[in-house]
Amino acid sequence: MAVSTPPFDGPIILFDAECVLCSANAQFVLKHDATGHFRLASMQGEVGSALYRAHGMDPNDPVSILVVNGDTVRQDSDAVLSIYEGLGYPWRLLGVFRLVPAILRDPVYRWIARNRYRLFGKRAECWLAPPAYRDRIL
Repeated sequence: MAVSTPPFDGPIILFDAECVLCSANAQFVLKHDATGHFRLASMQGEVGSALYRAHGMDPNDPVSILVVNGDTVRQDSDAVLSIYEGLGYPWRLLGVFRLVPAILRDPVYRWIARNRYRLFGKRAECWLAPPAYRDRIL
């Protein structure tokens, strides 16, 4: 299923804007992505929910972060690592965790994802990016 998104050549991070942890990560990415490598789309928004559904996931029950870059989709711990690798030095050093097989990394990611609202909280309203970053939000 083709999803119409604004023209952008680069990875799109699909995140849960109601999740305090996920929103904090989105803010971290915006702050540290000096080159504007990433765009972000909330799973609760039109573009984000369409992309989430296009990749076989239910945006009303977000179980994983996705990083979509053209035909390549990363999820779970692989998505998180690809984000930090894309931020450049020093964050790319976290890529060393790729030495740990995904079969060991993903269960940890999934446990945190399943319990994120209980552990970190849930916003009553979706997080909105400050005006300076609005051009990077789809």
